[in-house]
Amino acid sequence: MTEIRKSGIILHPTSLPGPDGIGDLGPAAFAWLEALKTAGIGLWQVLPLSPTGYGDSPYQAFSAFAGNPYQISPALLLEKGWLEAEDFNDRPEFPVEHIDFGSAIQWKLKILNRAYQRFLHIKHHKQADYAGFVEKNRYWLEDYALFMTIKESQNGVAWTDWPEPLRNRQTDVIESFIEKHASEIEKQRFFQYCFTQQWQQLREFAHQNNIQIIGDIPIFVSHDSADVWANPGLFFLDETGKPTVVAGVPPDYFSPTGQLWGNPHYRWKVHAKDGYRWWLSRIENTLQMVDLIRMDHFRGFAGYWEVPAGQTTAEIGKWVKGPGEDLFNAIRSKLGDLPIIAEDLGRITPDVVELRDHFNLPGMKILQFAFEPDARDPFLPHNYPVNCVAYTGTHDNDTTRGWYESRPQAETSACLRYLASDGENIAWDMIRAVWASTARLALAPLQDFLQLGSEARMNYPGKPAGNWNWRVRQDQITLELLDYIRELNATYGRNSQETAS
Repeated sequence: MTEIRKSGIILHPTSLPGPDGIGDLGPAAFAWLEALKTAGIGLWQVLPLSPTGYGDSPYQAFSAFAGNPYQISPALLLEKGWLEAEDFNDRPEFPVEHIDFGSAIQWKLKILNRAYQRFLHIKHHKQADYAGFVEKNRYWLEDYALFMTIKESQNGVAWTDWPEPLRNRQTDVIESFIEKHASEIEKQRFFQYCFTQQWQQLREFAHQNNIQIIGDIPIFVSHDSADVWANPGLFFLDETGKPTVVAGVPPDYFSPTGQLWGNPHYRWKVHAKDGYRWWLSRIENTLQMVDLIRMDHFRGFAGYWEVPAGQTTAEIGKWVKGPGEDLFNAIRSKLGDLPIIAEDLGRITPDVVELRDHFNLPGMKILQFAFEPDARDPFLPHNYPVNCVAYTGTHDNDTTRGWYESRPQAETSACLRYLASDGENIAWDMIRAVWASTARLALAPLQDFLQLGSEARMNYPGKPAGNWNWRVRQDQITLELLDYIRELNATYGRNSQETAS
């Protein structure tokens, strides 16, 4: 990790403003990077960029490798000549402060299909570039494109409910399907080409402005994904493809029945036999998209909670030893230094700390978790180590204002005493405490800079629907706000533009 003190903002691309119902990689994303530069911000943290599945969650994706086609910018497709102005004549009016996923996805698929039809007629102009993309990414792209095409042909049902020959990848049936649905499969490749091309342009612009991007890798993958369908031997599945054991966390102070996530567990011994090839490909692919990786649920690499399939809660389960150092040695041997942030929250045991520290990975400190009656609390800023990433909160937390307004009085009183605050501008007071800490990297969600309440919360863990839909309005990102952030960065030695010069 860099020795330079930096600051960052958490904002997923889908939360950006724009006319197409959901934030994307177009003009608003470039304007966002320009805003970060103006504010002296050097880090932009996003959530997983994968194609979303159940509940529109980026943590339940159809692929660990693919990009989300709903983030493709129609405006940039227009610039490339793959759309024309008339293609936008039937664009609906969308809400500006939240995503209506149903209508936004319907529109995005309609406009992307129009772009694909035009692309088919002019493909010869980009043949070499497109063919190069397909060849370079063949190791995951072919399975993904086929998976999504079959899924569409089966009305979107999970792959375990497909006809057995398709479910089990019977060679003659798969070959026949590919021949019959060649254009639909090509369309999925095209979508990924568009996403990758637009994202790399955006990332290059970020680098030109001395901004690094922090990506996110969930430790587990969705059962209904191309990854599991194409690689069933890497997961604990029965003969029908359904998980025999699933992921979660046991009961604790915050959840008396635990959290049952339902993701299939890895057969780590099988992964180890080929040197963790699938994981190395996953990390390498992610590092082609981002500069730093936040490893979600890092503790699961040391030991994970295994729940028998069929349980309705996570109460019944057992701890199982994870791959630990063996996996990270393989990653380091293949890819060199590990630009990884360990999400070391939750029930942390000595083996998790040992694994994190052995590879000198920065952990995470969340200020909202502090303010217990103990000055030694590790989430209080005066206890932060230099090698950590400090946050006011994350996408899983309430906004700081929402948190403050909902906590017991004893906790908020402790917070006010610690911060020497009157609570009037609590979000900014907590941002300032994080920025002033010795933590090398300091971040906060954009909602905190805007001092928004619980109405702007991104995710409620355990809530099956209604998450991930917050969007920022363009008029909320004011020059006054950016100047204030820049002054804050200058005060605490976190101005990335000054350190760059």
